[in-house]
Formats: sequence, structure tokens, C-alpha cells
Amino acid sequence: MELTLIRTKKTELSTMSQLFVDDKHQCFTIEDTDRGLTQDMPLQEIKKRKVFGKTAIPEGRYQVKITFSTRFKRLLPEILNVPAYEGIRMHVGNYPKDTEGCILPGELPAQDCVLKSKPAFDKLFDKLTKVPQDEKIWITITSLA
Repeated sequence: MELTLIRTKKTELSTMSQLFVDDKHQCFTIEDTDRGLTQDMPLQEIKKRKVFGKTAIPEGRYQVKITFSTRFKRLLPEILNVPAYEGIRMHVGNYPKDTEGCILPGELPAQDCVLKSKPAFDKLFDKLTKVPQDEKIWITITSLA
């Protein structure tokens, strides 16, 4: 399964995106501020630009696995091997304050937030959990601008 997250609007507080599953629009998302990081940057450069808990993950392609989150006490999609980040997940939330680099889905975009996050997450999670064990899930994160 291929997920594509296209960052469409960047503010000082957040990054708004659209998420596609196998080229079909799935939902909107909100992340922390995009600071121009890319997966192929030197690790030291990423660490230099990153503001802990307030920076979107680097653009790039990552594997996604459903794993148990000790923080949320449930299974959640985890984005693996993000340089200079740990425990990056997709989970319910509405505002930049609800994320520390994670991706928050929503059905409706608004100014620096997404609305109806739980139903958007539930629909996405349902699709992800139906992927056969032997098939990998990938997410490509990119920007329009």
C-alpha cells in the first residue's frame, strides 16, 4: 500500500496536508511546522534545524507499520526510520499542540487545525489494518511548494 502526504499550506504554527491512499484522497492532516527538512540531508543538519516537539518530519519515503504505542496504550501506525526522530505515529488530534512530529488526520481542514480527527483516523486505520502481513505500507511525504 502506498500513502502519499502532500504538504499544501505552511504557517508558523503548522503544516496542513492532504493524505492519499493508493492515489485516492483519504483525508487532510496537520503536522508541526515544516522547517525544510529532507530525508537525505546530513543528520547533523536535521538536528540543527529541528525544534523538538515543533518540527514536522523530513520529506521522504518511509515504511509504516502497525505497532503498539506505550504512550497511547494501543496499536497505531508508526513511521519507521525517520532521521533524528523517534516514535513518529499517526494518531487522533486536532492542533499542533497535539503532536510532537506525528501526523494527525482530520476530515476537515481549518486554520492551524483539523476537525473530525477521530472519524478520519478510524477510516484510515481500518484500511491500514486490512493490509496483508506480507505486504509493506509506505508513505511518501512531499510539498507542493
